[in-house]
Amino acid sequence: MMQMPMFQPPTWSVTDLTRYLRDLFESEENLQDLWVEGEVSNLSRPTSGHLYFTLKDRNAALRCVMWRNAVNQQTYLPRDGDAIEIHGSISVYEASGNYQLYGDMIRPAGEGAMFQEFLRLKDQLEAEGLFDEGRKRAIPRWPETIGIVTSPTGAALRDMLDTIRRRYPPVKIILAPTQVQGDQAPQGIISALQALNRLIKPDLILLARGGGSLEDLMAFNDEQVARAIVSSPAPIISGIGHETDFTIADFAADLRAPTPTAAAELATPNQADLRVSLSELSKNIHQSTINFLFDQRRWLEGQQNRLLLRTPLARVHRDQQRLDELNFRAGKSLYHVIEINRTRLAGIKLRLNALNPRALLARGYSLVTQPDGSLVRSTKQVQPNDALSVRVSDGEFEVRVQEPGSVE
Repeated sequence: MMQMPMFQPPTWSVTDLTRYLRDLFESEENLQDLWVEGEVSNLSRPTSGHLYFTLKDRNAALRCVMWRNAVNQQTYLPRDGDAIEIHGSISVYEASGNYQLYGDMIRPAGEGAMFQEFLRLKDQLEAEGLFDEGRKRAIPRWPETIGIVTSPTGAALRDMLDTIRRRYPPVKIILAPTQVQGDQAPQGIISALQALNRLIKPDLILLARGGGSLEDLMAFNDEQVARAIVSSPAPIISGIGHETDFTIADFAADLRAPTPTAAAELATPNQADLRVSLSELSKNIHQSTINFLFDQRRWLEGQQNRLLLRTPLARVHRDQQRLDELNFRAGKSLYHVIEINRTRLAGIKLRLNALNPRALLARGYSLVTQPDGSLVRSTKQVQPNDALSVRVSDGEFEVRVQEPGSVE
C-alpha cells in the first residue's frame, strides 16, 4: 500500500510558475547581455512597427522580438533566410509561456569579426595620435577648388554636385573617381587622394560614399586609407554612409559629416549667407571709414591746438591772462587794505566821539566858563556877582553868581 508523504509540495498556479521562471531568466547575467547567431524565418513587422521573427539553426528555434524604437535605430533589417547575429536579453512572455529574445541590435552574420577588427584598428591609430583634434586642419571658409573622391556612378556624387552648385556656384570642382567598395577600393581611394594633391592641389577634398553594411564600408576602415587621409596636404571632410555609420576614415578626417550631402554643405558657404556677410562687411567698412576720419580729424585738431599754444601770440595771450590775474589780485589786496583802514578809522571815531565834550553835553552835562574862557571846576574859582557862561548841548547862556554854591 502506497503511503502519502508527510509534507505535500506546494501547488503552483500557472501564472506564479511562469513569473518565477521569468525572474530566473532575468536574474541570470549571462542571459541579459548576449549575441545569438542563426537564420531568420517567419519574419513579420505589423503596423505597430515592432519586429517579430524566429531565429533557428539545425537543432533549435528561438522566438525574437525587437520593439519599434530599437527597429528604427537599425541600419540593417533582415529578411527571411538571412543569417544574422542579434544582441539582446532573454525573458519569458507570460501570455504564451514561451521564452524569447528581446533584441536591441541586429547585424549580418560575420560582421562581428569585422567589428572587432574595426575596434582594434581604431584603438591602434588613436594611440598613435592620428585622431587627435590638435592635428586636424582648419576647413577653408571660401574654397576656390574642391576635390571629390567617390564613385562616379553613385547617387552620392550627384547629391554633392547639386548641393555645391546650389550653395556656392563659383567654386571649381575636380572629381577623382574611384571604387568605394571591394578589394580594390582601398588602393583606389589612396591613389585618388594622392593624385588630387599632386596634380590639382585643391583647397579642400570631400571623401564620400552612400550608405551600406559594415562589409560595404570596409574600404574606409583600411589602415592605409586612414594614413593617406592624415598625410593629405589638403584638409579632408568625410561623408560616408548614413548618420549612424562611423568608419576609421571619419576619425582620421579633419571633419566628419553624417552624409555626403552634409559634407558638401559643410564644405561650401551659402549664397544667402554670403549676401548677408557682404552687406554686413560693407556696413562695417563704411562705419570704420567714418570712425577713421573722425579720429583723424580729432588728431589734426589736437595738433593744431598744440601748434597754437606754441606761437608768440599764444605767449602774449598767456602773459595778458597773467597780467589780468595780477591786476585782479592787486585790486583785491588794495580793497582789503582799504577795508581794514576803514574799520580802524571807524573804531577811532567811536573812541573820539566818546571823548568829545559835546557828547557829554548831549547826555545832560554842561560847561561853565569864566569871562576869560577858563573852565569853572570849583566853587572856589568864583565870587559873588561873577558873570559866568553856561554851555549846554544846544547853546549857551549867561548866569551870575549870588554866592558860592548857588547860581541865579
